[in-house]
Amino acid sequence: MEKPLDGKSILIVEDEVVFRSLLQNFLAALGATIYLADDGLDALENLKNNTPDLLICDLAMPRMDGISFVEQLRHQRCQIPILVISATENMADIAHVLRLGVQDVLLKPVKNLERLREAVYECLYPSMFTSKVDEDEQLFQDWDALVRDPLAAATLLKQLQPPVQQTVAKCRVNYRQLTSAEQPGLVLDIAALSEHDLAFYCLDVTRAGNNGVLAALLLRALFNGLLQEQLSGQSQKLPELNALLRQVNLLLRQANLNGQFPLLVGYYHQTLKNLIIVSAGLHASLTVNHQQIQVANGVPLGTLGNAHLNQVSQRCEAWQCQVWGSGGRLRLMLAND
Repeated sequence: MEKPLDGKSILIVEDEVVFRSLLQNFLAALGATIYLADDGLDALENLKNNTPDLLICDLAMPRMDGISFVEQLRHQRCQIPILVISATENMADIAHVLRLGVQDVLLKPVKNLERLREAVYECLYPSMFTSKVDEDEQLFQDWDALVRDPLAAATLLKQLQPPVQQTVAKCRVNYRQLTSAEQPGLVLDIAALSEHDLAFYCLDVTRAGNNGVLAALLLRALFNGLLQEQLSGQSQKLPELNALLRQVNLLLRQANLNGQFPLLVGYYHQTLKNLIIVSAGLHASLTVNHQQIQVANGVPLGTLGNAHLNQVSQRCEAWQCQVWGSGGRLRLMLAND
């Protein structure tokens, strides 16, 4: 008799022998072909010979942990669905892997095997379960709690801010908040998409009440996945940021987050030296090649059904961008190493 996972293969990346054996036996009984790996490095070797339909991985593992493993896969533009099962209680780690595009996170110990089965089915057969927006709204496990507790949401958002100096996609990046405030104002996020390209955004959370902070948390979880999805679906190397912001605008509406969301999004390719900046409601001034370029602010997301944007494109080795709005002012700087 045909089993629900017949024809599907799953790579389990887990160093706990007992739990790995439990997963193996449970999923094999549903018909799946199972591959096993002890940690991220072992899994990368396995992927050289096999292309599974699903990856299940822990976060805490020797040699290469789950976060580094997922980052490596996303840098390689690997689109295999990933289900994380971890004992972590660190929401920052959960948020980090979610923004890298993992499909779901389950917490150990997994006492409800029915929930595990549903999570595996949803990863392998997403169209059979929910619409895209429903999946997006479920990404934060504690989303409902954050909606009910604006102070907790604001505290989490503050904890998730990037370091002021870091190396991303072989570029030195640093920023400075020019207006300090206890309450969130301009929220910045920067992340590598691969070895050679990065993306960033700045969101003013002050013009939508508590929904501003919730929009920032949602965007942080989804932004990289949305951009990776767009890049994987086109032959050209530079993304259509206009299309991306229209998608974000629709997502905010579908998530019932009302208000105005001034947002600036940027993309930089380290090898091609291409910079793209698009603004929907934030003022910006770009300094590049000894020239200063004003970026028109456009209309904030959430204002209209469609996004009305302004875009600037430049080729450069280094650049500096000042961004300001009612939530404050910040300066972002990048130098191509």
